[in-house]
Amino acid sequence: MFGEAFVMWGCIPEITRGCMDMTNAPSTYLGLVIGAILGSIISWWIYNRQKKISDKQDDLLNHIKDLEENNEMILQRIESFEEKNETLLKSLLVLETKVDSLL
Repeated sequence: MFGEAFVMWGCIPEITRGCMDMTNAPSTYLGLVIGAILGSIISWWIYNRQKKISDKQDDLLNHIKDLEENNEMILQRIESFEEKNETLLKSLLVLETKVDSLL
């Protein structure tokens, strides 16, 4: 089957039986076809690996973004807590001065 497909290019001893030599043109075409197939496979493999890495990086960046948002929310809560503590401290100081003045 394959031998008949390559007959138009000349005699290919690796494929057809009873053949003695292969001309330059068929060997060039065969080399081009095999090179194109190998190149396509390697290119697809590289693309696939880069896509997987890119997807993992995107997931990691989204996770980092979520962590930053959570940290920002925690910082805002701490700031609010500090403000409440500050007002409480001021109220206590005012109360202390009033108690001292009464005594």
